[in-house]
Amino acid sequence: MPGRYPQPPKLISASVLPMLLIASIRVGAAERPNIVFIFSDDHAVSAVSAYGNSLVETPNIDRIAAGGMRFDRAYVGNAICGPSRATLLTGMHSHANGFYSNEWSGPFDGEQQTLSSLLQASGYQTAVIGKWHLYSDPVGFDHWEVIDNAFEQGTYYNPAFRSPAGVEESTGYVAELVTDKAIAWLEQVGEENGPFFLLYNHKTPHRDWLPGPQELRDWDEESRIEEPDTLLRDLDGLTQARRDARMRIADYMTDNDVKLSMGRNLTAEQEALWRQAFAEGNRQYEAMELTAEDDLRWKYQRYAKSYAASVKSMDRQIGRLLDYLQSNGLMENTIVLYSSDQGFFLGENGWFDKRWMDEVSSQVPLLVEWRGHIKPGATSDALVQNIDFAPTLLAAAGVKPATPMHGVSLLPLFEENPAPWHRDLYYQFYENPGFHGVARHYGVRTERYKLVYYYQNDEWELFDLEKDPADQHNLYGKPGYDEITTDLKRRLQALRKQYQVPASDPEVPWYHGPLIRLMEQLLKLM
Repeated sequence: MPGRYPQPPKLISASVLPMLLIASIRVGAAERPNIVFIFSDDHAVSAVSAYGNSLVETPNIDRIAAGGMRFDRAYVGNAICGPSRATLLTGMHSHANGFYSNEWSGPFDGEQQTLSSLLQASGYQTAVIGKWHLYSDPVGFDHWEVIDNAFEQGTYYNPAFRSPAGVEESTGYVAELVTDKAIAWLEQVGEENGPFFLLYNHKTPHRDWLPGPQELRDWDEESRIEEPDTLLRDLDGLTQARRDARMRIADYMTDNDVKLSMGRNLTAEQEALWRQAFAEGNRQYEAMELTAEDDLRWKYQRYAKSYAASVKSMDRQIGRLLDYLQSNGLMENTIVLYSSDQGFFLGENGWFDKRWMDEVSSQVPLLVEWRGHIKPGATSDALVQNIDFAPTLLAAAGVKPATPMHGVSLLPLFEENPAPWHRDLYYQFYENPGFHGVARHYGVRTERYKLVYYYQNDEWELFDLEKDPADQHNLYGKPGYDEITTDLKRRLQALRKQYQVPASDPEVPWYHGPLIRLMEQLLKLM
């Protein structure tokens, strides 16, 4: 049985192949590194202990930072799952790769120039395993097994996987299953067939944050995670864009999110573990008469603790993969990267989810280990973005794209004394109408400032990130900021010209708005 989505034949489409053969520059096999890209979903920097002050310990992810470089200012250009993944593959912003939105973009165009196709054409063995979320069958991968269901999210327990052979049901926890499949592929990779590129994609810690079996056994209902300072923030008086967003923990989390109801698709043994963890806490909650504020605080604890426990479950499996690489002598010539498709709100502003250009949403962890090329324990505060992932890996592999990418190679930053790095970052979010009601916006982030334009509402925000790293105080229109604002608008327009951003957005299908409203009503019934 073939995959669900019609695709070009094996390797890459005929229209792209000549371009890739001309563009690919191969160096000696012994000089070309293997590449393992570990990519998670919605993993906030504040939940990676390598960055300090973390709500959960991530000792295995931290191993990559200890052995290589931690980037302290890495960002995405569109903080939502599918578009971020399309950017990883293409090195291009959403308007150039054609994948704007999870909800209405349609299948990703695999015939365009991608990291995987370029590496494959240059002799790399390529595989993607885990979450895909691009509504297509992967192109440029010799091997692929991706999480499958209607929305390409899959389930934490007993997910289905899609491959060229069709759809296969499985039993177990998703992070462990993805790791099993990744290690199985690595075991059959032969050095005589060239270096390898593995895109190892985790679902975790995406909504609905269901921890693995060990974390369910270890669940402590009485433990507490420190609340963010802005959990109870009043959004009155802020931009209409912020007031309209449907992201409040108090109002928009479902019983399934906070484990008042059991997730579907569990075996009897898995259901027993779920009850062991949550049933008594649920009984206590139902017996309490809570104020609105205390109810929010209870929901926050269930949410944040479930999120943290899910991260811990994933981190353990990442440790398994790193152990395999180390024990099989693969770390000496392998680039290992860890990042996420975007950050996440963990109670800041009283919110959950992502989408915004805010620091907690658009900033991502980025850790890179490459022995002999990066000094262990190094850090970088250079402004970098996910458009840079593909150009960096291609440069390391000695492969030149046929057409320029928006991103740039980060290889110069791996040097012990890198040259000065000056850069502005562009951001644009398109998904409105959308499930969480976040207004469309674009903006520029400089070394110190961030300017955001909500172009559907004609509203602006300006933040001084040196004084206000949490995006709390809008300075737009305030006395003393006219000159800074003028400069930032100039920079913003220069970026839009540089990246050739169209003046108008793509049209949204006519049925999308009514469909969103229907989904909102269904969610309230969960």
